[in-house]
Amino acid sequence: MSASGGTKAIVAALGANLAIAVAKFVAFLFSGSSSMLAESVHSLADSGNQGLLLLGGKKAKREATPQHPFGYGRERYIYAFLVSIVLFSVGGMFAVYEGYEKIKHPHAIEAWYWPVGVLVFAIIAESFSFRTAIKESNETRGALTWTQFVRRAKAPELPVVLLEDFGALIGLVLALAGVGLALGTGDGVWDGIGTLCIGILLIVIAIVLAAETKSLLLGEAAGTDQVEKIKAAVVDGDTVTGIIHMRTLHLGPEELLVAAKIAVQHDDTATEVANAINAAESRIREAVPIARVIYLEPDIYNEAAARAGTNPAKEPGGSSPALPSSDQTPDASGTPDASGTPDASAAPDTPAEPTDSGH
Repeated sequence: MSASGGTKAIVAALGANLAIAVAKFVAFLFSGSSSMLAESVHSLADSGNQGLLLLGGKKAKREATPQHPFGYGRERYIYAFLVSIVLFSVGGMFAVYEGYEKIKHPHAIEAWYWPVGVLVFAIIAESFSFRTAIKESNETRGALTWTQFVRRAKAPELPVVLLEDFGALIGLVLALAGVGLALGTGDGVWDGIGTLCIGILLIVIAIVLAAETKSLLLGEAAGTDQVEKIKAAVVDGDTVTGIIHMRTLHLGPEELLVAAKIAVQHDDTATEVANAINAAESRIREAVPIARVIYLEPDIYNEAAARAGTNPAKEPGGSSPALPSSDQTPDASGTPDASGTPDASAAPDTPAEPTDSGH
């Protein structure tokens, strides 16, 4: 997912939400509708959220420092997580409180044409913003369903905007239903019920966003397709005969760390191994351009020692599938140390990590 695509969707959502927030608040002042007040706060919170996403994107571009040698790519995850907190506290909890108060102390809606007109305008504006987010997402979504896209996307901006716009559209429909029922029945309780439903909706979306961005903050691996490309790029069949184990980690949406222990021939010279590693790094970067930090550790594989010392529990990620079988390529776990005994810390070619399982 490109940063530019995410930025375009964020800017579109920010412009729409600012205009809608002002219109909703004016409608609240003229009508006294609690649904309109909740919706105006909702749009204001969404505007602040888009500002946070833009700020996170800017801060993530800073160069690496000695204190932060892997850069600031995860700033985007942090600010996306803050969005979920703002949406929960400012948007959701306020709407729940306002809805509860309106149900306890209902009053009739005045100047009904204000809230109805503004809600129709807001639905149109949010639809354009949602359409932009969908268009930008489709460029990177591929064959994934929308649920899979939200769960697996490594760049947080588009999933956040998608969920916000989707929630905003549903919230507007709920507000319109609450206002319409209050006007039709003459009972202001319906306005409060609509407001309460908006608050519950925002809280649910905030919880989903928090769960997804928390996983990104903890550190997620590359996708399955990227892992397979990396594995294919590492092994040259000559000097590098296999992968003993490998790990990948997203340092940011567009920056991937790759660390692997690779099997080499026991009679290769140091120069041959060094040249093979450099060549493997070049192939990895060509196959997966976002793989910018690569560490490859050579080791001599001993099948008998590996069988004697297999202990997948000591390797992060647990047990692993075997490598392709050949005379030189490992097909079990572990590697020997300099003394020829199994290295307990080296497990078989484990999957680079759990991949594409969602956040």
